[in-house]
Amino acid sequence: MERRRTVVASVIVSTFLVGLGGGVVFPILPNLGTVLGISPFLVGFILSANRFTRILANAPAGSIVDRVGTRTPFVVGLFVEGLATGGYVVALRAPLPEAWFLLARILWGIGSALVFATAYTIAADVSDGEDRGTNMGVVRGGITLGFPAGLVMGGVVSDAYSVFAAFAVAAGFALLASAVAYRTIPETHVDEERTAVKPWEIDTALPTLTVGLVNFGLFFAYLGALFATLVLFVDAKGITVWGYGPQGMSGLLMAVTVLSASVFTLGGGKLSDELGARVPTLVGFLVVSFVGFAALSTAGSLERLVAACVLIGTGQGGANGPLMALLADLTPSDRTGRAMATNNVLGDLGGGLGPMVSLPVVEAVGFAPVYAACALIPLLAGCLLVVGIYSQTGRLNPRTATLSGE
Repeated sequence: MERRRTVVASVIVSTFLVGLGGGVVFPILPNLGTVLGISPFLVGFILSANRFTRILANAPAGSIVDRVGTRTPFVVGLFVEGLATGGYVVALRAPLPEAWFLLARILWGIGSALVFATAYTIAADVSDGEDRGTNMGVVRGGITLGFPAGLVMGGVVSDAYSVFAAFAVAAGFALLASAVAYRTIPETHVDEERTAVKPWEIDTALPTLTVGLVNFGLFFAYLGALFATLVLFVDAKGITVWGYGPQGMSGLLMAVTVLSASVFTLGGGKLSDELGARVPTLVGFLVVSFVGFAALSTAGSLERLVAACVLIGTGQGGANGPLMALLADLTPSDRTGRAMATNNVLGDLGGGLGPMVSLPVVEAVGFAPVYAACALIPLLAGCLLVVGIYSQTGRLNPRTATLSGE
């Protein structure tokens, strides 16, 4: 038990540090695009480039995990993310900054494919049915906690000092993450015989596709639509506090959203362990996400905007832990790497399409219709989840203890 806690804690620290680089770009680049002469579509494409890259990199990452283990891919992935964050610094001083930003986001996608596939596999490897939801939630919480720290740093440090300073500090923390992982993370995915798999192989089992499609919808609405448009929404509504401009204000709101998600990622996973069932917890938090987006579509004041962001974060975070635990419950250990990677492929597809769709559509029809449409996505995801799990297990609410080996 002590070894489990040590391993999970090491994953949390490493992913938190590197997560700073993931968040720092979001409050800066949408407004920086006007200064650099980058069109809204290209800004959206740059923000999504890491996710489209991960769509291609996730399957090889999952295969690598099932073939060689977790330690080396985890450390290498963190180091590549550190180099990518350094690319933001170069982009500010180099000719063709859009090309450098794009290259940095592509590198980030390769590194994060390795990190995500290994982090969740490590959590699954050191867990069983009784604590899997908690451990998955804790690891997911660690990954997401770095993101709001990056959002705050990207918005506040760029407002108070400079964009260069924000990117430079984030790069330093990201490179530190790989050093921490190298010293602390052991090998966990060890079998007597490695699974020989093709680099492009994905897992097409029904539980993986069901969980992955739910993940697709959640990330489309949450990271793809909300985070890509929030700085523009704040600017259009003229919502300010403490003298911060749109970048700083949106960074704080994104941080509130992700902090809420992080707290309830821990709570959602633990609750599903205590209930001995994942589905009720998942459905409940998907409904909370619906309420949050519905409130956002009519938000016109700071108070209502904060409340909407908290609800959206709560719904997103609360679903994360049980969703990943459910996938691990239903997946044999020799396919865990590929199952986690396939889930990431679909999540990244949703997160990647979100900015490319939402930014032009917001410009054409406004914010309210886009956020109202996003409110329907969690409800559709809940219906899909229940149908998929029933088709796999023959039960609407299967008990956790009966899931392994289904």
